[in-house]
Amino acid sequence: MPPFPATTETSGFHLVGRLQPVLALLQEINVTFAPPFLEAICNTVRSLIDRLPQDIKKNKDECLHLMSHVHEVLYGIAALHMQSETPGTLSPQILEHVGNFMRTMHKIHTFIEAQQQGTFFKQLRRQGRLNNLLKDCQTELNQALDIFKIQTLPPGITNLNAKVEQMHTQLMEIIAGFSEQNTAEALSMVYPSSIGSQSSSTSFSLLPAKPKIFKGRQEELAKIIQMCFEECAPRIALLGAGGIGKTSLARAVSHHEGIPTKYPLRLFIGCESATTGTEIAALIASHLCLKPSPSVTSTVIKNLTRKSDILLVLDNLETAWEPLKFRSGVEDFLALLANVDNVSLIITLRGTERPSSVGWTRPFLPPLGPLSDEAAKEIFAELTDDIHDTQEVSQLLNLTDNLPLAIDLIAHLVDDDSCSSVLSRWETEKTAALSKGYDKKSNLDASIGISLNSPRMASNPGAKDLLRLLSVLPDGLQTLNFCK
Repeated sequence: MPPFPATTETSGFHLVGRLQPVLALLQEINVTFAPPFLEAICNTVRSLIDRLPQDIKKNKDECLHLMSHVHEVLYGIAALHMQSETPGTLSPQILEHVGNFMRTMHKIHTFIEAQQQGTFFKQLRRQGRLNNLLKDCQTELNQALDIFKIQTLPPGITNLNAKVEQMHTQLMEIIAGFSEQNTAEALSMVYPSSIGSQSSSTSFSLLPAKPKIFKGRQEELAKIIQMCFEECAPRIALLGAGGIGKTSLARAVSHHEGIPTKYPLRLFIGCESATTGTEIAALIASHLCLKPSPSVTSTVIKNLTRKSDILLVLDNLETAWEPLKFRSGVEDFLALLANVDNVSLIITLRGTERPSSVGWTRPFLPPLGPLSDEAAKEIFAELTDDIHDTQEVSQLLNLTDNLPLAIDLIAHLVDDDSCSSVLSRWETEKTAALSKGYDKKSNLDASIGISLNSPRMASNPGAKDLLRLLSVLPDGLQTLNFCK
């Protein structure tokens, strides 16, 4: 994607002029098709446009640079909606990326808002959090630029605006076609829906691959499979710390022998991009090829009710469930899913607490703990090609606390280097040595950061201070002593 002129040479008012046409197009796409996440993105961009450039007191160049890249991503999202085989619809994979970009826009809004004068944000700056927030925004925007890159992007601002106008004309023609017939009939032509179908073949379901390496969770896997076959429609919560292997266990269940026969339809929904119960429903609707609608929650429930047995996995549910602001809405939707007799529900959730709105199948599965030493060694051996010194391998695995994510990351480091070299790096870099990736699946610091910056931690101001104290104790502190 050709870069726009440097933001130092681009006035805020000029940038606003570039943002407004593509924002107007996205707002019309949202009104016409009501795709998930688009309304929230448009509202956030509109709020930022109102602040540019007069309300920005600090870091003006950084803010304009961010918004210039936002403009490129918005164009890419609009083009994807209009150039798709069915206008206005996106695949579940792309839809998940749109949801991630929505969260990035919320971060950008926080950063730009913090450039205004105010006591709270002065304090935020003193703590150095804005620098980290800016880095997050830049990293996530670069990822979005790669994902939504359109190879046919015309060069120059003039041609770009012309392309936006062309897409607007195309959208108006689609809307005009709607007006010539009943709206519901027109939408049913644009969005192939599986509503009313009893066959799972009319629904789109993309399962993640079966884990290539799966060690040390056979006992938990056996219990879940037993629940699936002995219970009519089990409700199972897989809990535990970040990187402990909840997603891998859920994937193993989805591909276990006998599960495809019992469940003609298996849905595996990654919920990282969802922030509300409605957005979770929209992700499920996308996997079911249901048309977007304002009543997406009821549409999803009705569709699921009409199908045969379903295995529904909601992965990484903590993103939507943890914030107290949206928790009740998420729990209400979970309760609706739990009331569908033919749906077996599995969720993965960071932490140790289960959502209270669902009657979870007993006996409860305890939160996943670290792997056994034997399982950790087996995983390490399968991930590394060469024969390594047994003592050095044990030293490395001791550093991981048998956390599956840490084992995976450290094994790949060893595969590229050596045990002794990685041990030496650990002495100076600590967890940063395992944090070269962009997301929680390839970056240990990012995974830890998600837990440390969760709404639950933020609501307890003394929690981080307690963790700092515990970190200097070589053997931690017994749980019993917390009550004293």
